[in-house]
Formats: sequence, structure tokens, C-alpha cells
Amino acid sequence: MTLFDVVFSGNDTVYGLTEGAINDAIAKHGADKAVSFPNTAYSLPCYYGVTGTKVATLGELKEALGVVKTLMTREKRLNDAFMSGVATALCAEFIEALKYVDGAEPYEAPCYGHLGDAVIRELGVPLVTGDIPGVAVILGAAPTAQEGVDLVKSYQAQGILVTLVGGIIDQCEELGYKTGANVRVIPLGKDVTSVIHVVSVAVRAALIFGNIQPGDAAGLMKYTFERVPAFVNAFAPLDPVIVACGAGAIALGFPVITNEETFRVPKSLIVQKDVSKFNATSLEARDIKIKITNIDIPVAFASAFEGEIIRKGDMQVEFDGSRVDCVELVTMKEMSEVEDHKIELIGPDLDEFEVGSKHSIAYVVEVAGKSMQADFEPVFERKFHSYLNCIEGVMHTGQRDMIRIRVSKDAYDAGFRAKHIGEVLYAQIKNEFEAVVDRCQVKIYTNPEDCTKVRHEIAIPIFDKRDERLASMTDEAVPVYYSCIMCQAFSPSHVCVVTPERLGLCGAVSWFDAKATHELQPNGPCQVVTKERVIDERIGEYEDVNEIVKKLSQGALEDVSLYSIMEKPMTSCGCFECICGIEPFSNGVCIANREYAGQTPLGMTFPELASMTGGGVQTPGFMGHGKHFIASKKFMKAEGGVGRIVWMPKDLKEQVRDNLNKTAKELYGIDDFVDMIGDETIATDPEELVAFLTEKGHPALGMDPMM
Repeated sequence: MTLFDVVFSGNDTVYGLTEGAINDAIAKHGADKAVSFPNTAYSLPCYYGVTGTKVATLGELKEALGVVKTLMTREKRLNDAFMSGVATALCAEFIEALKYVDGAEPYEAPCYGHLGDAVIRELGVPLVTGDIPGVAVILGAAPTAQEGVDLVKSYQAQGILVTLVGGIIDQCEELGYKTGANVRVIPLGKDVTSVIHVVSVAVRAALIFGNIQPGDAAGLMKYTFERVPAFVNAFAPLDPVIVACGAGAIALGFPVITNEETFRVPKSLIVQKDVSKFNATSLEARDIKIKITNIDIPVAFASAFEGEIIRKGDMQVEFDGSRVDCVELVTMKEMSEVEDHKIELIGPDLDEFEVGSKHSIAYVVEVAGKSMQADFEPVFERKFHSYLNCIEGVMHTGQRDMIRIRVSKDAYDAGFRAKHIGEVLYAQIKNEFEAVVDRCQVKIYTNPEDCTKVRHEIAIPIFDKRDERLASMTDEAVPVYYSCIMCQAFSPSHVCVVTPERLGLCGAVSWFDAKATHELQPNGPCQVVTKERVIDERIGEYEDVNEIVKKLSQGALEDVSLYSIMEKPMTSCGCFECICGIEPFSNGVCIANREYAGQTPLGMTFPELASMTGGGVQTPGFMGHGKHFIASKKFMKAEGGVGRIVWMPKDLKEQVRDNLNKTAKELYGIDDFVDMIGDETIATDPEELVAFLTEKGHPALGMDPMM
């Protein structure tokens, strides 16, 4: 048999299974029965992305299968084989969608099945920054469980997102290997059709970040090929169904590497008999460059461990700033005061603490360099959370003097000790900030009295001084703003303009961060934006800002305002922490954050709001933004400011309560403004919301109409 015969045979098999499954479902439930995946605004995302048509019922699903049939041409050409692969993928999506009829939950631990839109957005920033340099799809069972786990671990140690389908899941379980989204090793399902759930991630990335229009199949495949760094590892034996699925992956630009001696397609279907070389072969095929970070610690170090949760029962020791004195601090010193790579432990080490006990810790990173500035200190400190969480078996939360660090028993047994915290901080500071840091040393204190002294006598006065400066810093007080185009890796036309009072919409880039990034990488993603030629001060529009936005968006965007949601609002890429949308009944706006899964008074969920807001396009009446921007005096300044906020999820209200109350007090003289804002426990219906706002005397009701 030829490659074409195998692909066509696999396609026919899956099509027949799909047709039978749809007919059975209609016989059982009726043609009007709803069909969808949960937590997505994109219906059946792959079919919607390829055809531009949303499927809502079983009857429509049967009609869609007829459309899929048209892709199943049988000319013996590579393009026909690839389109049959796409047809196979769409059939797989239909089969998987049927599993969710009637709100069923077809997958149980450790398998995930469908991944909601929020997951794609959470992956957006690390994919853009390169913290996730690639996506591996591992299909089938390795020759041995150990070979399979070794392959998974090799990708994980490089920060690559790993998805698992089929026997490899059982092999990981057999050897007790930890999986889950928090460690970026995601078992999708045991059936081969579950591979569609990672294909769906790639398709939605194109729709969310790339402004690819549903139905633009050519644009979709071009985007996934160029901007989604995915590849497939398929273990022998390969049956026709797997080969047909592989053809679909290749059509999206994802090379397939297998250990079965089979057909070969240069750069697309690659035979590598040695499973231990799958990693190197895959990275070379996808042209993925891994930045090597050599750190002298006894456990792995990779971004894949950033979400690792260490439960109390798995904990060797904990440092908890909410109970005892803990602190992390960066200070700038003279060159003569710093001995490069000096790691000093002052106090007992981890092996002197009882298992499961809580203790104090303070670590001070002292840096010196000819180009170092005091403004960079807090930028470095904010990186500590990521640095320490990248250590296998270490969990870090919080910042400043409210940190918590847990070290797992496994990490301790591997030899991890307090000095290794210093090794990681030293290595990462020198790696990431080599342009300004010539020397770096770390002092780690574990004696309670030393920690108390460092916290109260050294750190807190420094924090207070920084806060006073930051609190008084306004957009008017600085001579320049900064652009940020990090997200253009996925959203080519999006440009953030970062100001002291408006951080990047991802929530991760402040004005100081952008300033430091520009200092460290003058030709990098953050460029100086002058603000000398004002067009309209009310909405925050400047000729200089428009010029650089037009240039950096490759002409896709002509002009932008910084302080308006209605007039020329800033674009959104899809990495936003929150979305703000106009609510006409109350003359205000509702805000939803990514973590919120429910309905809003706008009649849309967060994924549905995101589907119309992202992709680097201006959407008057809607905008993506960071959480901290909510309490800014520049938030919707042109429309009256924070007084327009009428609804947000309860958890988000609590996160921003203190700062938002302070801003509302200064702007309107209102006390406890947050208590006047609705949430899901009060109303998700606009009329009920207006009744609540009227009772509270919310200021939005008396403001000028927004439309």
C-alpha cells in the first residue's frame, strides 16, 4: 500500500465511525439536541476555524459531516492526503463532541479531554516569551514505560508543554510520574480521537491571538505552521487511523516523528528508530531553539514546574511569611562591596529542620554594575517568583515580606538545600540581566532573629520608599511611555502602550518593567514612545503614539487612545487578565476576569467576550486590560473613570477592593465604592443589576450616556 492508500483508509474508517455515532445520537436524543464543548466561545473550534460555521445541534452536526465529506478527495497527491488528514481531524472532533452531550463529563483523572478557552489564554504569555518554547504531542505507547517517561521528562525539563494520548498515559501512571496542567504534562485521553483537543488549542490560538477569521482555512494553516511550535511523536505500531491523524497534523505544519519504518515525507513525516533521539529530532524538525541554563542544583530547573503544587503531606519544610518573619530583597551596591557568585548561608540548613516544620527565611540579593539602576531592583524581585517556581520540588507564592516557600520531600531527598536557592537566584539574575549586572552575591538568613532584623530594619523601609514613589508617579510625570510587542509572536497587529498608570493588559509588564526591558534590550520588544504632540488630552491621544503604533502594527492600526473604551481603544491580543465591556442598561461597564467561568450581565461568558475582543483589533465598547488597571485614575478616564464600573465577579472585587475604594474616594468622595458594585451573587441579569445599583445610588446611573 502507498501512503495515500493508508491515509485514505484511515480517513474512511474514522468517517464511518463518526457517521454511525451521529446517527445513533440523533436516534437517541433527536436532531435538535444541543451539542458543544464546555467553556469555549468557538463551538466546535476546529470545524468553526476551517469552515466558519458554528454547530449547535446534532442535526447541524450531521450536515457538517457532509461538508467534511467534500474534503475527502482521492487523488494521489500530497495535498489530497493532507486534506483527508484534516477531514479525519474534524471527524475526531465530532466524535469527541458527542461525548459531552447533556453536560456529560466523559473524562476523569488523570485525563483532561477538552481544554477551555481560558487555558489557551493562560498559555499565551509563556508561549510568547519563550518560557514554553514548543508543544509536544506524544501518541501511543513507548517501547518501554521507562523510555516513555524519559522522553516526557526530557521535554518537561526544557519547558516544553507536553500532551499525552493513548498508552503513554498508562506508562506514566505505571512509573508514578506526576502529570497535570500545573506541571505542563497534560494527559488528554486514551482514545486516539482525543488528540483533537490539542489540535483545538492550536486552532483557537489562531482565532484568539492571530485575528484569523473563521473559515479562512489557508490563513489558519499558515498561522499554525508559522506561529504554533508544535510537533507529534507517534510510537509504533501505526495503524491507518493514526497515519490519517498524522496527515492532519502535518497539514497544520506539525511534523510527525515516529520509530516505525514507514513512509517518509521530508521535514514532515520523519523516521527516527531510536526513541532516545526523538527529542533532538523533533526540536530540529520544528526549528525550536532551547536556551541552555546550567545551574548547579540537584533537581531539574524548567518553566514546566512553575505551576507545581506541593501539598502539606509532601512537604519537607516551609517558610511562611504570614506566620513568621520572611522577606526577599534586591539591593544595589558598589562594585567593591560585591563578590561575584558568593552564596552565603547564615543560619541552619534544611537538614537541621524537622520534617513538615515552618521557619523564617530572608534572602538578600546584592547586585553591582556600571549600568545598574535602583529602578531595576523591584523588577528583579518580581522575577523571583518565576525563578524559584521553576525549581522541581519547590513552590513559591507572594512577594516582598509576604512570601511562602515549600520544599518537597523528593527535592530534599535529591539533595536540595538552602544554598541552592541562592544558586538559582544568582544564575538567573546573571543570565537575564547580564547587560546591567556585573557582580551578584546572595545572603540567605534562616536564624529567626536575623530574619526579623532584615525584614523590619532593612527591607520594609526600602519597600515603603519605593511605594511612596510609585504612588505619586503619574502619566504626566514621565517624559516617555513604552511600547510592548512581545505578544506579536501570536497576535501580529497588537501593540501595547505602557504608561505608569496603565500596565500591559497581560498584567505582567509595568512601566518600570518596560523601561528596564528597553535598557537591557535596546532593540527588543519595548521601545521608547514620546508623548509630545497631543491630539486630544481627554481620551489620551498623541501623534507620536499613533506613529509608533502604526509602525509596530505594520499599518494595521492607524490611531489609538489610552484612556477611552469608546473612542479608538487600545487593541487586545488575547493574553489579557480581564475584559471590560459596556452594559447599556446601567450606563456602565462590566468586568470579567479570566478565572471567572460564569455568565455576566452582558449575556456573555469570559470566553465569549474574549472571542470578540482579542486578535489585535479595536473593538469600541470593549477592551482587555490587567487587574491593576482597574483601580487606576486613568481607567476609562474619557468616560468618567472607575465610577462606570457596575459589575465584576466577587473574587475580583476582593482582589481590587482596597485600591479601588481609595481611587473612588479621591475621584468622587465615595466611601466603600466596591460595595456599590454588583457581582454574580447579586445579579447576572441586567434589570436585576440596575435595581441593585439604584438601591445603592451608584454614580454610573447619573453620568452622561456612553452611547
